[in-house]
Amino acid sequence: MADPIEQSTAAEGAPRPAGAPVRRTPPWRYALGMFGTSIPINMIKGSMILFYVDILGLDVRAYGVVMVIYAVIDAIDNPLLGHLSDGTRTRFGRRRPWLVIGAPLLAASMIAFFSAPTSLEGMSLVLWFAVFAILCEAFDSMLNANYGALLPELFPQEKDRAVANGLRQGFQLVALIVSLAVTPLLTTRVFGTETTTEGFRTTAIIYGAVAVVVIVVMALGARENPRYAATERPPFLPSALAILRNPLFWKVGLIGACYAIPMALVLSGVQLFVRYSLDLPVANALYLQGMVIVVSAIGLAVWTRVVARKGALWTWRLAFPLLCLSFVALFFARDLVTGVLAGAVVGVGWSGMLATNDLIVARVLDGDAVRHGTHREGLFLSAFGFFGRLNGVVTGAALASLGIFFGYTSGDDPGNDPGTAFRVYMCVYPFVLTLIGSVAARFVHVPEQTPPEAVEPAPATP
Repeated sequence: MADPIEQSTAAEGAPRPAGAPVRRTPPWRYALGMFGTSIPINMIKGSMILFYVDILGLDVRAYGVVMVIYAVIDAIDNPLLGHLSDGTRTRFGRRRPWLVIGAPLLAASMIAFFSAPTSLEGMSLVLWFAVFAILCEAFDSMLNANYGALLPELFPQEKDRAVANGLRQGFQLVALIVSLAVTPLLTTRVFGTETTTEGFRTTAIIYGAVAVVVIVVMALGARENPRYAATERPPFLPSALAILRNPLFWKVGLIGACYAIPMALVLSGVQLFVRYSLDLPVANALYLQGMVIVVSAIGLAVWTRVVARKGALWTWRLAFPLLCLSFVALFFARDLVTGVLAGAVVGVGWSGMLATNDLIVARVLDGDAVRHGTHREGLFLSAFGFFGRLNGVVTGAALASLGIFFGYTSGDDPGNDPGTAFRVYMCVYPFVLTLIGSVAARFVHVPEQTPPEAVEPAPATP
C-alpha cells in the first residue's frame, strides 16, 4: 500500500482532506532557492556603480534621482505583487507559479541591464539605466516575496525554521562568492578588462542561466501547505490597513532597515573602496569579499546553534552591535592585509544578522496569522520590502553626498579625495545606521507564535 504521506490529491487539483498530513519539504531543497535568487540581484547591486558610473560615465546625481524614482515605483508594485501571490489559487500552489515565471524574467532583465551600448550618453544612458534597473528590482521583488513567504509556511516551528534559514543563508553566501567575489575577476580579467563592458554582459548571461535552473528546481520540489490556501482570498485594502496598523510591522521594519541599508552600502561600494580607499586594482575585491563570506559561512553555523539555545530575539540583539563595531575596523583598513582582516570582523556580525533577522520577520508574520486567521505572507513581506527598498534611496543619497562633500561625481571626475569619500560611504554611514538599530532592537519584543493550521496531525498508519 502506498504511504499516505506520499499521496497528494493536490496533484489532481482537488483540495487535500483536512486531516491528511502534508508532505515535508527537505530543508536543503528549499534553501537551494536562495542560491538562485541571490546571484542575479547581487551582481546587479555589486556592479551597477562600477558599470554605469565609473565605466560608462553616468553622473552620480542622475544615479541618485533614478534610485528615488525606483523606490516610489517599488513601493507601489511590491504590495500588489504580494497580494496577487496571497490570492493565487492553482493546483500548483500559491507561490510556485510566480517563482517559475519570475526567474526567466529577472534573468532577461539582468542581461539587458549589463548590455547597455557604450555609445549611450546623457539622457539616453540615464533612461537605459532607469528602465532595466526598475525591471530587475521588480522581478527580484516578485521572486523574493514568494520565496520568503514559503519559509514560515514550510517550517512552522522556529527550531526547524532556524535550520532551514541557516541552510538558505549558507547557499546565499555561496552565491555571494560567485556573484560578488568572483564577478570582478570574471568581468575585468577573464571576459573583459577594467575599462570595457563586454565582460559584464557575458557574466550576466552565465549567471542568468544558472539562476533560472536553480529556482525552477527548488520551486518544483517545494510542498506548500494547502490549508494555508483554504480560506477566502484576503481583500487588499483591509489587509493592507491591518498590516499598517500593526506596531511590530513598523518597529521590526525600521530596525531591519538599519541592518539592510548598511549592507547595501557595503555591497554597492566595495569595488570602489578597493580601487580608491585601498589604492588597489578592482579585482582585489575578491580577497576582501572572500574573507567576509568565508567567515560568515563559519559564523552562520555557530549563530544557528545560538538561536536554538537562546532564541532568535536574544541572538538578534547580540548580533546587531557586533556588526556595528565591525565598521570601525573597516574604516582603519589601509591595504589589502588590513582590509581582509577587517572583512573577517564584518563577517562575524553579518552572519549573526543573517541567522536571525528573517526569523524575527517570520515571527511577525506568524503573529498576524494567529490574530487574524488568514495567511497573507506575500503582502506582508512585500510591505516589509518597502523598508528594504529604502536601500535604493539611501544608497543613492549617500553616493550623491560624495559629490557634495568630496567632489566625486563619476569615474571621469573622481574629485580630489575619492579614497576618503568611499571610506565614509563604506564605513561611517553604515556605522551610524547599525548603531541606531542596535539601540532600538533592545526595546522591541516579538513573541513566538504558531498558527493552529500549521500543526499537523500524526501521519496515518499505512
